[in-house]
Amino acid sequence: MKIGLDISGGDFAPNVNLDGAILALNELPKDSRLVLLGDEDVIRNGLKNRGVSHDFFDIIHAPDVITFHDHPTRALPKKPNSSIAVGFDMLAKGDLNVFASTGNTGAMLVGSIYKLNTVPGIIRPCITSTLPAIDGSKTILLDVGSNADCKADVLYQFAVLGSLYSEYVHGIEKPKIALLNIGEEDSKGNLLTQAAYKLLSESDEVNFIGNLEGRDLFTGLADVIVCDGFTGNVVLKEAEGIYTLMRKRGIRDEYFDRFNYENYGGTPILGVKGNVIIGHGISNDIAVKNMLLLASEVAISGLAEKINDAFN
Repeated sequence: MKIGLDISGGDFAPNVNLDGAILALNELPKDSRLVLLGDEDVIRNGLKNRGVSHDFFDIIHAPDVITFHDHPTRALPKKPNSSIAVGFDMLAKGDLNVFASTGNTGAMLVGSIYKLNTVPGIIRPCITSTLPAIDGSKTILLDVGSNADCKADVLYQFAVLGSLYSEYVHGIEKPKIALLNIGEEDSKGNLLTQAAYKLLSESDEVNFIGNLEGRDLFTGLADVIVCDGFTGNVVLKEAEGIYTLMRKRGIRDEYFDRFNYENYGGTPILGVKGNVIIGHGISNDIAVKNMLLLASEVAISGLAEKINDAFN
């Protein structure tokens, strides 16, 4: 299994990406091979300075960098030799099983859609976040930012995508699916959530348990929580904000420590023809390592293939 890592992506590239790749070596499955994409001289010198042999990795020369200032749609054709563009080319050709980056999120989304293509039947691909539940479990929240405005059929597909992710990556049989709303009753919410509730309640594709209020986000009542990307992003940033405030005030708690983004590393893009993982731009070496471990889990599970089979 070949796992591609964009060495040039993120706020602290290339150092944290190299450190994260080295940390991941001993934790990845034995049949894994890390493929480092970026400026070859930078990569080789970085490994040499760390006392690590380049023989542990495949190195692909991709000298250009898509920065956070580049326009996502124009960046890929403008910089074909960038680590992101080359990574997607390799993934599309089957030279990689999964591609991970902490770089420009927009470029990663654009590359996923136009280099790999959307799974037939999928209206809009989406991204997720993992919420730590108080009972020790993990809850998937989707969408968390890639689709600010949605229709009911899009939310329905998010439920199916989240269910497949929960089942095949988290190993949960018949995941419990909930719709984020302002009340538990089926009549609550705006026109979007009311219409989505009707679709989900009539479905036999997912194990829909009804509406979930914001106060129950971290209770573990649901394995998957569905919402539009605008709402999901607000929830995600609020959770990150609470964790940051607690750290600033010197408050340490075993449960709230699980809010640390480092623990999760990244998120797959669901609904495209390939395994793509997006990491946080401020990722450190621990987060990069965990992004690579997630990339391995997603590739081993065959998640993209499972989604394609489910929708076709």
